Amino acid sequence: MSRGLRNRNPGNIRRSGVRYKGEVRPSTDPAFKQFGSMALGYRAIFVLVETYRIRYGIDTVRGIVSRWAPSSENDTGAYIRTVCRLTGLDADRKIDTRDRATMTALAAAISRVENGTEAVMRDVEAGWELFCDEK
Repeated sequence: MSRGLRNRNPGNIRRSGVRYKGEVRPSTDPAFKQFGSMALGYRAIFVLVETYRIRYGIDTVRGIVSRWAPSSENDTGAYIRTVCRLTGLDADRKIDTRDRATMTALAAAISRVENGTEAVMRDVEAGWELFCDEK
């Protein structure tokens, strides 16, 4: 089982001072956050992508992935191409971070790249519901 799935953190969100709903504290992983469920882990992906849009004006697959998986640690170009192939989104087209279909596809693609296995869509959808319940 991949680290992201073991941590119930399908986006492999790094530990930081930002606290997410359902985050397990203290995390037993020295580098990555842990969540109480996969749905809460997906919710964190949605929250972080929405934060990128609101705080930094990042609203394209290229922008999101470049921030999420910087080239200092990843093959960002390959990551972008894979997310675009899996979602059908254009790398430089603005995306609507409030659109269920777009965002669940994006989160599932991020999880696929991060963990090497298909996302369980019921977990992705449950994470979206948790995210939307707070808006």
